[in-house]
Amino acid sequence: KKDIPVANFTIHEIHCSRNIEVCCYCHESIPKTEMKKHVESEHVQVTCKCSMKIEKSLLEDHEASACPLRPAVCQHCDLQLAFNKLHEHQSYCGARTERCSGCGLNVMVKDLKEHPRVCG
Repeated sequence: KKDIPVANFTIHEIHCSRNIEVCCYCHESIPKTEMKKHVESEHVQVTCKCSMKIEKSLLEDHEASACPLRPAVCQHCDLQLAFNKLHEHQSYCGARTERCSGCGLNVMVKDLKEHPRVCG
């Protein structure tokens, strides 16, 4: 999968066919002596804390951006909780009220950022 000089092609092709193998999972060129280690370290199936089975090499991205149990922070109270609980918590949390120090009215937490425009 690399450009090589024409003069070296035959020798290179013989070397590659003898020493290099293409991974059937990721299609990367891997030395034959390291293929077993590559498959075991990169393509073995592991179970995420959310019970989803996934390739080990993809686990980090899954945990960061797709796992329903990944950490998430409430926009209203900065509490950290699981992503799959965030929507329900924010609905409840944003509906709480706090007294406005400017006008004295009780304002829902989700509206506090916009309230100063109408508060006067």
